[in-house]
Amino acid sequence: MLLITYDVNTSNPEGRKRLRKVAKYCVDYGQRVQNSVFECVADASLIVKIKKDLMGMIDPGVDSLRFYSLGSSYHGKVEHYGAKPSYDAEGFLAL
Repeated sequence: MLLITYDVNTSNPEGRKRLRKVAKYCVDYGQRVQNSVFECVADASLIVKIKKDLMGMIDPGVDSLRFYSLGSSYHGKVEHYGAKPSYDAEGFLAL
């Protein structure tokens, strides 16, 4: 599991466009668990692609990305409390 967090500067139209692009990309590969936080279950080659693609979307002078590799034994590493019930990251998504 890869945890992706981002903070995109939205003080101008270009930043708001970058934010939409990053968020849309992350939705394609993971589950949004908070506004700018995604959990992605992916193999090593896909993780490399995701990181490369996202780094190409941001402005490193004003935006930031963080990647946390939780590995395949992530089940015991993630605790959830409060609103937005947890989900099975490897289960089927209801449409």
